[in-house]
Parts: sequence; structure tokens; C-alpha cells
Amino acid sequence: MPKIAQIFNNNVALVDLDNHSQAVVKGRGIAFNKKRGDVIPANKIEKIFYLATETSRQNLYFLLRNIPIDVVTTTYEIIDLAQKQFHLKVLDYIYITLSDHIYEAYKRYKAGDYQESLVPDFHIQYPAEYAVAKQALQVIDANLGVQFPLSEVKNLALHFINATGEDDGEQAFGQSNEASLSKLVRDVLSRHGITRSHTSGDYYDRFMIHLQYLIDRLQRVDTDSVAIIPEVATELEQNYPRSYQIASEIFDEIKEKLYRDISEDERLYFIIHIQRLINETPAAEQTHDKK
Repeated sequence: MPKIAQIFNNNVALVDLDNHSQAVVKGRGIAFNKKRGDVIPANKIEKIFYLATETSRQNLYFLLRNIPIDVVTTTYEIIDLAQKQFHLKVLDYIYITLSDHIYEAYKRYKAGDYQESLVPDFHIQYPAEYAVAKQALQVIDANLGVQFPLSEVKNLALHFINATGEDDGEQAFGQSNEASLSKLVRDVLSRHGITRSHTSGDYYDRFMIHLQYLIDRLQRVDTDSVAIIPEVATELEQNYPRSYQIASEIFDEIKEKLYRDISEDERLYFIIHIQRLINETPAAEQTHDKK
């Protein structure tokens, strides 16, 4: 029987399981008037999210430092759906990036600052990831009471596209390579006058999180996966020329100095991160504004 290890609120708790593993359990009033060590009846548990690895446990505690538990469990529910219903294999860092994205979008929506996504549509290339994202909107609405516009599907799907892979417990490169990659990217950004500021901090940090796991992703490339079609890269180059230029410098330097087999898909992810970071508007809108 699951025993309470930590209570997050009346409806969510961390429990110890009989096999010496842990899980997050969710249910109405599941932890009300309970304390550490108390048993939670199985029939009271509505959702259970297993923490099968040390990385998953570390991710949970990392998330809880800055993100409300309701957002964290919503993220776990979405990823659980992706894995069980759509059989998507994703790297563990998606728990961090997706939770962070949902929470930031939630705050902007509540503050009236939410802007619809400018991310290109890849639903033809990634049907499963988009199907997950559509259902994710329903989960977010049910759990958090936020009805994002349909365009938010593109943002959510991108997190699953970006985190495609399967953890095998091995680190391909050491910390020195991660440090080299981080320095390389920061140097390129600095050349273009891009540094972390109060207004850009969220997007800058997200880009850095992406980079922390990039080398691991590069070592796990699925050669049978669908690559981003060339027309999409051309569209991004035309719409976001400055973002494309900076992203291409980063991509080319990584290819030259660190990892020559880097996938072209990574160039796309860099463009999207940098477009958000510098808030570049589409070229068509810039032309229209000048008229």
C-alpha cells in the first residue's frame, strides 16, 4: 500500500511504494487530515505518476521550487498520455521544459498578455505529437481552468518533437563538452548583443535548458524519424531573417567545432528559441507597418 512521503496539498502527495520506488498520486481530498507515513487507500487514487528513475525524482523537486504542484501534475498527466496512448518516447527533460512552458503561458493568459503562437505548423510531419498536444489543451482546461487558443497546440507539440528520444541512463559527452557548447552559444549571442535581461530572462533560460540536453539528444538521433522539410526552413528564413542568421551561426559553429553530424532539425529549434528571445516579428508584418 502506498505510504505518504510528502504532502503537497489536500489532493496531491508523494508516496513510497512497496517496491522501494516512489510516485506522485492525485485524488480529491486524498491527503486531507493525513500525515507522513499514513497509508492512502488505492481506491482513493485517481491518477498516479511513477518516478521510476533518480532523474525523474530530481526533476520533480527541481520543478516544485518554482512551479505550482497543479501545473506539475498537469504536465505529468500530459506526458503520461503521450507515452501510454500514443507510444511516444521522450527524454526526461521534457518534464522541466513543458512544465515551465505551461506555467509561463498560464501566467501570461491570466495577466492578459498571452500572444498566439507564431511557430510554424508541422502537423503533417508529426501527427502523433500534434494529437497529444490537442488532448493536452483539454487536460489543461480541466485541471487549470485555462482555455488556450487552438494555436497553442503548435507550442505544446514542439516540446514533444524537441524531446524525442529514449533515455538509456548513459551520458554520451562529459561536462566539459556541455560547458564548451554553452560557451559557444553564449559567445554567438553576445556578438549580436543578446544577453540575459529582466525582459528576456524566461526565454533565455529556456534556450539554455535546451542546450543542456542538446548533446544527449544528438547522440540519440533516430535516423528513421521525419526530418523538417526544406520548405519550412525557407519560410522561417524569409519571415525571421535575423533569427535565422543567428541560429545558423550557432548551428554552423557547433557542426564545425563540436558535432559534425548535428541534425538540420536543430537549426529549426534554434530559430524558434531565438525568435522568442529577440521578439522578432514576421517580415511581412514589418513591411505592412511601414506602409
